Parts: sequence; C-alpha cells; structure tokens
Amino acid sequence: MQLPENIEGLIKAQNEFDSNAFAAYFTEQATVFDEGSSYSGRDEIRDWIQQATEKYKMQLKAVDFLQTGSKGKLTVEVAGTFPGSPALMQYHLELNDQLISSLKITA
Repeated sequence: MQLPENIEGLIKAQNEFDSNAFAAYFTEQATVFDEGSSYSGRDEIRDWIQQATEKYKMQLKAVDFLQTGSKGKLTVEVAGTFPGSPALMQYHLELNDQLISSLKITA
C-alpha cells in the first residue's frame, strides 16, 4: 500500500516514539480527539502523544488508507501495552496541504 509522505512520516514518528516529529505533522491550530478528550495545538498534541506513548508503548501498522479531497481515513493496527492489544483503529483526518488539521481516533 502506498501512503502519502505525511501519513508515512506520522506512523514512523510514532513507531520511533518521537513526539516532536509526530506533532510537527500537525498545523499550529490542529485538534486531536482521542478517548473522549481533545487536544489543541502542536504543544498539547506533542504532550498527549508523549504521555500516551509512555503509558502504552504503541506501535502502528497501516492496514488501509482512503483519501477524498482533504479528508482521509487511515486504518491502523495498534499494538502496545494496553488491554486488547493489538487493536484496529480508525484515524479520521482533515488535511491542510501536507499537514493535519484534525485527527479523530475511533475503535
């Protein structure tokens, strides 16, 4: 499966536990929705992914990616130290050029 460069980079940053690189794929005003909470801006997104990574040691494997215009849906297999691992999750993305302006994670 061929992924856009920014999506490939996001997965690589997560798998290398690089929260700074992960956050750099988002716009300055981006929002992430995950597990009933939202995080706005790169600093909050960086802190959120850092804490989640420390807690769960997540590794992502792309399963499917569909994009229509500025909307994308990435299906990933997420493995880590959480109950039910590995699990399939959907990353609902709003893209602004090469950056992500919104990410909503669902099971």
